[in-house]
Amino acid sequence: MPDWLPEGVSALGLVVLLITVFVAGVVYGFAGFGAALLFLPVAARVVPLEVAIASFNVSAIASLFTVVPRAWREVDRPAMVLQVALACLFAMAGIWVLRTADLTVLRWAVIALIGLTLLALISGWRLRAEPTMRTRGAVGAAAGFLGGATGLLGPAVVIFQLAGKDSAARNRATTLVFLTVTSILLLPLMAAQGVVTWAVVPLGLLMLVPYGVGTWVGRLLFRPEFERLYRVAAYLFIAAAMVMGLPVFD
Repeated sequence: MPDWLPEGVSALGLVVLLITVFVAGVVYGFAGFGAALLFLPVAARVVPLEVAIASFNVSAIASLFTVVPRAWREVDRPAMVLQVALACLFAMAGIWVLRTADLTVLRWAVIALIGLTLLALISGWRLRAEPTMRTRGAVGAAAGFLGGATGLLGPAVVIFQLAGKDSAARNRATTLVFLTVTSILLLPLMAAQGVVTWAVVPLGLLMLVPYGVGTWVGRLLFRPEFERLYRVAAYLFIAAAMVMGLPVFD
């Protein structure tokens, strides 16, 4: 393989990465989240986890052009800016935990919390009051910390959105914009703490095209009128994230 790809990436491994990132893009374009949940478990068997995370975040740049512009019109913009800013701030602490801590206990705690909340959502639980800016900021901070520490940026924001009263279209737009922007902004934060180097950029740029095409296809598949289907898909993706995140599969 070319010298500019990360060490150890074979021709077969590269094909697996490109196919997987395309499928992840389709899921992301449809649901507004779930791409990392599908891509990282597969990619981590081809390259080290930190390389998989960083190269995927580079490929996420494609979403800025394929799906974010339309989604941006539907989000609460002041709340989104606050959520992204706090996510990046708290992600620095999460990345430090990723570098220094034994993550097994943390991962079990996160999975248990996600599982309990998912069961509550399936049973019909919803937020009674309209979320405040403070609440939305807290969700952004939690998502950033968990994303930095475990790679799970999405579940906190997705669960919060599903518990509210927003439509499927607005839920999708909110999670899509948050995850795309935050994922890209995490790159320099991870580099600053030495978790990744810029050597991952060529692989990320190579994955950018299939990921971008996948997000475009997924966007075409989304239909706002099928809200029940959207919720079922979201619940399944969250459950899949829990299973794939179990430490027993390490």
